[in-house]
Amino acid sequence: IKYYPKMETTVKLSSDKKRYRPDQNAGWIYKMIKTEDKTMADLKTPFRYDYVGSFLRPEVLKQARKNFEEGKITKEQLTAVEDDCIRDLVGKIKKLGYHVITDGEFRRSTWHLDFMWGFQGIEHRKTVEGNTTFDAEAAMIDDTYMVGKISVKNHPFVEHFKFVKALEDENTVAKQTIPSPGQFYAYFTGAELLGTTLDIYGSEEAFAKDVIGAYVEFVNEIYAVGCRNLQFDDCVWGGMVNPKLAVALTGRKGEALEAYKKLLLQLNNEVVAQAPADLVINTHVCRGNYHSTFFSSGAYDSVADLLFGEENVNAYYLEYDDERSGGFAPLAKVSGDKKVVLGLVTTKSPALEKKEDVIARIHEAAKYVPLDRLYLSPQCGFASCEIGNKLTVEEQWAKLKLVKEIAKEVWK
Repeated sequence: IKYYPKMETTVKLSSDKKRYRPDQNAGWIYKMIKTEDKTMADLKTPFRYDYVGSFLRPEVLKQARKNFEEGKITKEQLTAVEDDCIRDLVGKIKKLGYHVITDGEFRRSTWHLDFMWGFQGIEHRKTVEGNTTFDAEAAMIDDTYMVGKISVKNHPFVEHFKFVKALEDENTVAKQTIPSPGQFYAYFTGAELLGTTLDIYGSEEAFAKDVIGAYVEFVNEIYAVGCRNLQFDDCVWGGMVNPKLAVALTGRKGEALEAYKKLLLQLNNEVVAQAPADLVINTHVCRGNYHSTFFSSGAYDSVADLLFGEENVNAYYLEYDDERSGGFAPLAKVSGDKKVVLGLVTTKSPALEKKEDVIARIHEAAKYVPLDRLYLSPQCGFASCEIGNKLTVEEQWAKLKLVKEIAKEVWK
């Protein structure tokens, strides 16, 4: 046993590289590995005060992307602007005292489709009309479709992550956010695109096999460049909480819909099972987040057994910012020692929550999940799509400052 002052916890060194989780009450978890002559400490997500991943795009970045699309600047010039904006973002995250860093999804148009575009067999074109309805607002999101069997090699997100990884320091760790395997599968097997998928694959089972294979390949690629914190963003479960929407999105009902849910769970779990043992995989569940609007409403009750009881992730980042998310009772289904990051501070509105109200809700949630397994974050990203939510950059940082202040007070 050796004491490390900076860590404020006691850990046991292990020559067999076994992981120890010395203090579940700490703001983060350390992994200690004894190597030849040195000891390494890795920060692990989630943290007591945390966030989902995306940030409002700076105006200079929005203009640069517009200029690129109009042919006024080169791809290299756009990348240079992205690099500068990401460095600035990470600097602000560090200054605020957060321990996780991301690129804010500054290189993406949307939280999920850009990832899909990195797969062989997937193509897209710019939409000319809104193609998804979010609370009566049409979203301008590229049409994305399959043209052949999918695979992945040298995914562009790997290079994106390497840039953020290089910005880590002794107090911060980079995480990568991607749509979940189930999200990918659901996109191409929903009511609208299932026919095309079956034309290419012949069966859903064959497609599911390739989704798993491609995701495992990506996980291995990004792990090889140093990623140890991965987040599956998942709107599928956020849609499934609404019975009518679940039927409309999937084209399935009754036993067929229940079997579909179990398959989505299986896809996520299979990729987790094949991932390296020291890769932390968390998930974020959301009911839609486009320009401060949403596409689904409903409590977690109907999906709790599968999502909370059987999905083998390390932690859940959960949307809980208003009545659309229901109560905390479904959290009783969270199995094992899995963690719950409560998204109690909204990114959809600039109004700051009252600190005492958020603290009261944390303690209400603690009736179902022990306080030492609870964490705090905004309910979603600030810009799941490039358009961003309806608040200013200053209001964005005020939200994150509030999250930190509350967490510091609750978990002293």
